[in-house]
Amino acid sequence: MNTIPISFPVFGEEAIINPSTHITVFGKNIYWYGILIAIGFILAVVYALRRCKEFGLTQDNILDNLLIATPVGIIGARLYYVIFNPADYFGPGKWGNIVKIWEGGLAIYGGLIATVLAVFLICRRKKISMLCMMDVVSLGFLIGQCIGRWGNFFNREAYGAETDVFCRMGLHYPGGTIYVHPTFLYESLWNLLGFVILHFVSKKHRRFKGQIFVSYLGWYGLGRYFIESLRTDSLYLGSTDIRVSQLLAAVCFGVSVIFLLATLRSIPQKLRLAGAQDPDADATEAGVTEEQDAVSPAAETAEEDPDSTEENADDSADEDKDKETDKEDGNEHQETGSQ
Repeated sequence: MNTIPISFPVFGEEAIINPSTHITVFGKNIYWYGILIAIGFILAVVYALRRCKEFGLTQDNILDNLLIATPVGIIGARLYYVIFNPADYFGPGKWGNIVKIWEGGLAIYGGLIATVLAVFLICRRKKISMLCMMDVVSLGFLIGQCIGRWGNFFNREAYGAETDVFCRMGLHYPGGTIYVHPTFLYESLWNLLGFVILHFVSKKHRRFKGQIFVSYLGWYGLGRYFIESLRTDSLYLGSTDIRVSQLLAAVCFGVSVIFLLATLRSIPQKLRLAGAQDPDADATEAGVTEEQDAVSPAAETAEEDPDSTEENADDSADEDKDKETDKEDGNEHQETGSQ
């Protein structure tokens, strides 16, 4: 299965390739699946280290989490895949297959669940914001998933049902060629687009802690729901026809949309970013400003020109004195006339 020639008719019917699943170094096979996951991981770490300050974190915070969350995430991704695919791993002669992760079999949602739990415990112990950590980590997830999905290409796995779409992938079996949906490619491109969008949002429009993480859950969930429906190797919930990853994708998308809409309308105090303004406080301040603007012009004039007010008071006092003098003169004239 791993040596089947591959083609993409969009590049020409004769464009057939047969890439090896591994390279050999000093007699040891190193699989492309692991190489690509490692490359995606390294790029994700570099990105997180460069941007961590923007999320209120230090590079030490990132590295402390990576040392523990990375192996925990890998174990979680493998266990998730094994649990929902017991026929290949449980039973005589099969138990050893559980550790052969280089042959494929890491489930994104298993890794995500395990990583979130690990980050929660680490951040709680270190007394740092778990939501801010997950904001930057989720951007790293998109980088890693975008690149890591190409490991499925080399392993000839994670493809979809037969199709005649323009971007179909050909699998050239000895008995004939079938053309299928390259779902690994769909997901890789979807993650790339999601990274570009959320990178921009995190730079210009991040309004609360956890916004990027929740947006990642919604974005990935939306794409994974439809892509999963095309695959032929889905993991199912027991003996039902329910695809586990599709169910989780739908739940993640629905919950994230509801949470984002509710939170953006009224951001709780504990989720506000440092230095963020309270919309209610802004409204109150605006009301106070309007009241101040309504103060009478006379009062403003009095405050602005106190000397003018004093002069007016002096003029009034002089007028009163003149009136009293005139009144006294009139009384004197009357007395003289009577004598």
